[in-house]
Parts: sequence; structure tokens; C-alpha cells
Amino acid sequence: MPQSPTKPLIDVLSGQRQTVPPMWMMRQAGRYLPEYREVRAKAGGFLDLCFNPELAAEVTLQPIRRFGFDAAIIFSDILVIPYALGRSVRFEVGEGPRLEPLDDPAKVATLAPRADLGKLQPVFDALKIVRGALAPEVALIGFCGAPWTVATYMVAGHGTPDQAPARMMAYRHPEALSKIIDVLVDSSIEYLLAQLAAGADALQIFDTWAGVLPPIEFVRWSIEPTRRIVEGVRAKVPDAKIIGFPRGAGALLPAYVEATGVNAVSIDWTAEPAFIRERVQSKVAVQGNLDPLVLITGGAALDRAVDDVLANFAQGRLIFNLGHGIQPETPIAHVERMIKRVRG
Repeated sequence: MPQSPTKPLIDVLSGQRQTVPPMWMMRQAGRYLPEYREVRAKAGGFLDLCFNPELAAEVTLQPIRRFGFDAAIIFSDILVIPYALGRSVRFEVGEGPRLEPLDDPAKVATLAPRADLGKLQPVFDALKIVRGALAPEVALIGFCGAPWTVATYMVAGHGTPDQAPARMMAYRHPEALSKIIDVLVDSSIEYLLAQLAAGADALQIFDTWAGVLPPIEFVRWSIEPTRRIVEGVRAKVPDAKIIGFPRGAGALLPAYVEATGVNAVSIDWTAEPAFIRERVQSKVAVQGNLDPLVLITGGAALDRAVDDVLANFAQGRLIFNLGHGIQPETPIAHVERMIKRVRG
């Protein structure tokens, strides 16, 4: 029997360093691609695109066709869980997400105890389509938002610069915030398990707003809920491969890695390389951490930045990625230049 080809990204998550690090980009299916903009215009609203399995699969596959990345990440959004919990979720052009705010304990009491996963069936259908279309060596990543980050949008009803509304609730009404977090933990476990069942090879938990929390609050609201999700998923799928992304965690990353049990941690561009190598990459794979703005800049600055990531982290287990999502104004030629440089 011929052996099926391995997936380099899954090999790294399983403990094997790759000579050429596997690579993908956060938000790789997005507005910098003309083919994405075409499909987006056809779909109507943003959630209409997320919940159309054929179109969501198409935009998931576009960057794989164009760039040959080592992983596809399913096109969706972290706020589909509040939607499945029966909350109003809409995306205003130029404004971002808008939700009905859960900004006091009385409103939190109206939160449904569990998500209706039937509402998210289109995501699972899209995963199945993508899985069938991908080459065997290309990994498929499913994801969810971490409870803290999703809760910040649910409490405020929209994104804010420092997520003060959720932070204030954590101080004033910790039991109310705990209720939101508990519902999100349970719903996220079910959602991630369903993504694995639909064909995802690995999962990422995006905690975009982890970095706004003081250390003691970071443990309570970022580390602990993530640990519970990882444990809940692995109770059913023991070898589930999970990447955590507590953006802005800095010196708290070793504690996050130790407590959560993730297979890899995604780091942003502000992470101090020697600290990451010694305290984080010695334990798990790291993913990152090119500054999305240097990818817009291009030229010699981009070359130096790519070389810097490789010099800092490629001797250990590395998944090459950006430190956050690719920006819409990024030139495609710069993405091609980055890939060529990483792959030598």
C-alpha cells in the first residue's frame, strides 16, 4: 500500500520540526484578493457568505490555489457562536460587528444555556467541501474565538479599543461574566468537536483581546476557559491538535502554554525572540510572527523581517505565519515574495 503523504503542519503540531517551516496566513481568505472581493460582492452580507457552504468553501480554497499554502482555514467568524446562542449579530460595512449588548446581570440572565449547532451546519458543510477539494498534504484548520474575546463583543455589543465594558463587568459583576464564559466554553467545545468531525485536521482558538487583561485576570478569563475547552475537546478526541493565540500575552505565554495544554501557540510581532525560544518554543511549536505592516511595505524591509523570523525560530518547531491577520491593502506580489523567501 502506498503511504499517504504527511501534512507538514500536522507534523509540526505532533512534535516534528520541518526543515522548511509550513506556512499559512491568518485572514488569508480576505479582501486583499480580487477573487475574494468578487465572491463577497455576490454573497451579499458577511454572514451570508459565512453561511453559504459553497461560497465559504470557495473563498477558503482561493489562497491555497493561488499561493500553495500548507493549510487552509475555514472561512467563518468568531461571532457565529453568539449567533447560534440566539443573539442578534450583524456586520455593518465600515463599522464591524454589532450585537445586542449583555451589559448588566439582568441581560446576562437572558442568555441561552447552549448554542443551537443546527444554525452552524453551513460551516460544517463548508468544511466537508473543502476537505474533499484539498490535496492530502494540505491541512484544514477549524477555529473558534476564545470565550474572553467573544465575551468582550457580547458585553459591549461591538468592538472597543481596550474592551473596557467587559473588563469593568469582570470587576463589578464577575458572576455575570462567569455565566457568559461558561456558556461559551460549553458551546465552543461542541462547535470544535463538530468541526473535527466535518474534516478539520487542527483547531485554533483566537484570543485576540487576551493582552488587555492584568496577569491575575488573564489567568481567570483567558487561561482557564481555554484550558477547559482543550480538555473538553480532548475528552472526546484525545489527539486533537490545538493552536492557541492569546494575542499580546507576552510574559504570560509560558503560563498559558503550561496550563492549557495547546500543541502550539501563535505569537504576535511584539514577542521577544530569546524569551519565546527559551520559555515557549522549548515546550511547544510556535506560530508567527511577521508584522502584517511589513508585508504591506515589501522590499528589503520585508526580506529582513522574514529572515529575522526564520533566524529566531526556524531551528525549533515553527509554523510561519503573520503576527495577526493580513491587511486588505497588502499587495499580492509581497505575499508571493514572502513565500518564496521562506521556502528558499
